[in-house]
Amino acid sequence: MQLFDWIVLIVTLLFIVGYGSWKTKGSKNVEDFILGNNETPWYTVGLSVMATQASAITFLSTPGQAYHDGMGFVQFYFGLPIAMIVICVTFIPLYHKTKVYTAYEFLERRFDVKTRSLAAILFLVQRGLGTGLTIYAPAIILSALLGWNLTIMNIIIGVLVIIYTFSGGTKAVNVTQKQQMFVIMSGMFITFFLILHYLPNDMTFNSALHIAGANDKMNIVNFSFDPEEKYTFWSGITGGFFLALAYFGTDQSQVGRYLSGKSVRESQMGLIMNGLLKVPMQFFILLTGVMVFVFFQFNPVPLNFNPNNKIAIEKSAYKGEYQALEKKLEKLSEDKKVINLLYIDQLNQDYDNPILRKELVALSNKEKDLRDKAKEIISRADSNSETNDKDYVFFHFILHYLPKGLIGLLLAVILSAAMSSTASGLTALASTTAIDIYKRNVSEKSEKHYLNATKFFTLFWGVVAILFACVGTLFENLIQLVNIIGSIFYGTVLGIFLVGFYLRKVQAKPMFISAIISQLTIFVIYYFMIYSQEKLGYLWLNFIGAILTIVVAIILQFLFFKGKKENDELILE
Repeated sequence: MQLFDWIVLIVTLLFIVGYGSWKTKGSKNVEDFILGNNETPWYTVGLSVMATQASAITFLSTPGQAYHDGMGFVQFYFGLPIAMIVICVTFIPLYHKTKVYTAYEFLERRFDVKTRSLAAILFLVQRGLGTGLTIYAPAIILSALLGWNLTIMNIIIGVLVIIYTFSGGTKAVNVTQKQQMFVIMSGMFITFFLILHYLPNDMTFNSALHIAGANDKMNIVNFSFDPEEKYTFWSGITGGFFLALAYFGTDQSQVGRYLSGKSVRESQMGLIMNGLLKVPMQFFILLTGVMVFVFFQFNPVPLNFNPNNKIAIEKSAYKGEYQALEKKLEKLSEDKKVINLLYIDQLNQDYDNPILRKELVALSNKEKDLRDKAKEIISRADSNSETNDKDYVFFHFILHYLPKGLIGLLLAVILSAAMSSTASGLTALASTTAIDIYKRNVSEKSEKHYLNATKFFTLFWGVVAILFACVGTLFENLIQLVNIIGSIFYGTVLGIFLVGFYLRKVQAKPMFISAIISQLTIFVIYYFMIYSQEKLGYLWLNFIGAILTIVVAIILQFLFFKGKKENDELILE
């Protein structure tokens, strides 16, 4: 990185932190700190909702996912627009009507304090882990590629977020996320068009798509019914729908964004904005990853994108064997470049040569074999090495091919995204702990006391998130890990809310027992998913958890609790 990159990076981050602290300092009460005094306009709600989900993991992992596996991951989001409609029609009006600070406060009014506490605890566990990952994801990539200390990186990101979140709460999060989304999308658009500019002069965007298609990167929709397939149209519409419904409808990190809206209509418009823009945004980020793949058909590419693995090999007895593979890859890259240029020339003459397409596929398969052999060597050199390099692909491109200044901007994009989702997570964890756990179990205190308690819990969860980040380990792909954690817990929580909204005859005791049974069952299913040969796409866990919670609650109600009355404080109309 050059001096100008550092200036761009530091100025951008300091502006976001300083602006957020200055604009929102001095919250007077809990309502101001948690709900932003219900002053947020719809477009800020929409941007804040998008920024909360668009973590650094999105901008690090998603392009790498597309580089290796193509555009199919976009199916994960197919159920999201439908979920936004359901939330706007049902969830938002009830939340505003009951004037709740958190989503789980609703559950006590509908059921009882045990059900509320259970849902809140499930949220705290998965969001605590998830918030730690939003810090860890950019920190581990930055530390590996720039040579920075990982622990120090985790602390820097965490502390920057804590400063303005502790100061201004939800209002600070909403204010800063507008700037963060501007930085994020500006950086991504500039990068995308630079990639196209770097491609050979006689190559059109259409030709680039043809090359990507020849390498199976443009298979956007998969209608397979095979449950082992991670991403299909059906898992996106069902599992993706239930995950989005749970995340946006019951996760306090998102619910808190639209509870701060000026009115029901403003909150609804913000969520509809998210529903309209989220799928195109993810499509664009994936397409950027595919264009990085096309770019590397004409430029040198490493055998493994993770620089730590290269260092491990250099210090091992397998250095010569690895270098031999690198030479083979270098020769293969030259062959690919020649065939791709011939293919472009034919495309420019309106002829999609099937022979050249087959040759491209054959060369890609040879490259995959070389990469698999490299992974085996890396594992032999260091059994603790993470051989999967998806999370390093996009960053490798940024550091080695972008011009001065833009590297600093892209680093600011990644750190802004990390700060954005981390801040939302901290405010949600703090408000849930303060309102659903602390306030529920202490004697009546002053408004100032609860405000200070909420700020304390913001600081507490900030420290916990940093600690989670410091002890984190890489998974196959970080964006998958975040969604797996959510899928394990979200189904049960969503099932509780759906019963609360739509099944008025189901009472508190069967609901609580059902939730316990459902969550334990999901743990067992996921255990067998890991340790058995039978595989199930993790998106189905949301669907299974929600349906199981609902069905078991109904069965328990009518078999064991029929005719028994409970006093429901909330009357659903």
